[in-house]
Amino acid sequence: MDTIVALATPPGRSAIGVIRISGNDAFAFTRTILCDDDYSPTPAHAVLKKIRNPKTHDLIDNALVTFFASPNSFTGEDVVEISCHGSPVVLRQVVDWLLGLGARLAGPGEFSLRALGSGKMNLSQAEAIRDLINAQTEAAAQQAVRQLGGELSARLKPLKESLVSVIVLLESALEFVEDDLPEIETARVKSTIVRLIKEIALMADSFGAGHLLRDGFKVTLAGRPNTGKSSLFNSLLKADRAIVTEIPGTTRDTLSEVVNIKGVPVLLTDTAGVRESTDRVEGIGIERTRRAMVDADLLLVVVDGAVDLSNDDLEFLRLTAEQKRVIAVNKSDLPGFRHGLEIEFNGSSKVVNISAKDGSGLDELREAMLEPFVSLSDVQSGLLITDARHHDLLRRAQSELEASFVEVESGASEELILVGLHNGLRFLGEITGETTTEDVLSRIFSTFCIGK
Repeated sequence: MDTIVALATPPGRSAIGVIRISGNDAFAFTRTILCDDDYSPTPAHAVLKKIRNPKTHDLIDNALVTFFASPNSFTGEDVVEISCHGSPVVLRQVVDWLLGLGARLAGPGEFSLRALGSGKMNLSQAEAIRDLINAQTEAAAQQAVRQLGGELSARLKPLKESLVSVIVLLESALEFVEDDLPEIETARVKSTIVRLIKEIALMADSFGAGHLLRDGFKVTLAGRPNTGKSSLFNSLLKADRAIVTEIPGTTRDTLSEVVNIKGVPVLLTDTAGVRESTDRVEGIGIERTRRAMVDADLLLVVVDGAVDLSNDDLEFLRLTAEQKRVIAVNKSDLPGFRHGLEIEFNGSSKVVNISAKDGSGLDELREAMLEPFVSLSDVQSGLLITDARHHDLLRRAQSELEASFVEVESGASEELILVGLHNGLRFLGEITGETTTEDVLSRIFSTFCIGK
């Protein structure tokens, strides 16, 4: 294959910038920019070398150069990693010289795609690299590491082996046996299919918790002015991110930050208090509040528990009654706080007494925010399905096996039963890339960063 090159570290200035080269000419091109025909490296050992302009031999930089010989490299090809000083000017010069020698600039995820093609990893492991890079919480990173280590592949392997054994049995009966399968063999086929359906469904069901770990959900803080939304926003972030004053209407625009709640990335959005206003700027902020409320997966409605509920409070609670929400009764630290305050129109909404000032009730509030989506035991359980593609393929495989079971129950011929079993096996194979088309691979690897 041709030789590719890319910057493997983020663009911009840094202490170190890593350039990765992979392909048949990786070593020869490196020798050229080192201007050192005698360079004969020990694989997997970093050596300090001088990088020079191949035409003038002018010094460009001092860099650590590491050579990985095929097949003992990330891509399975000859790979060279050049660790330069992280000047964008220096890095661009080195890459430009390599391109001038005949290397090609790598596309998104092309190094990982080559690793997949050479059998260094399967497709689910390659996707785990992307998920590990994009992980927003420690729990999400742990799930990606488990998948990168092959745990998903290991879970799928016995399922595919059992499915193949059933297919072989039915194919043999179709080829060599004129009579129907013996009753004992039919019973074995049924029990195997039922077991596979249950195990595949169990894996697919974990996507509810898995996709939250990877993608999180959106929470919008809303309510009338001066209920303490911005103070609560800062308390949940554990940082003074939003401006807080005792003046109603201080918040004029939406403000969003991601916070880690029990391992789940949650996008918190602070908003302007909702009220009738003739102030043009405040009116724009209130309109943005309404848009943020529509976009939210969960509303965190904040009310002031130290005063009687106003008509505006009651109207706001009524208007949001149909949305998924948690009601935070704030200011429990004040002497006038009404414990046991009866919240009208709350329906099935969880109500939590809190103090944004001293932090009381915030742990209960965090759990209440997660509760509508996933239980903490699910988040903290074993391997979870985090990728929508994997979830879709598992559900398709489950559906095909269920169709085959119906055919077995109805006494259908082996040909009809085998249709669903073959389809199910193909869908399971697509998860790890055994039966994945080039079109699907192109779409998957286009989501990777350059240099990985």
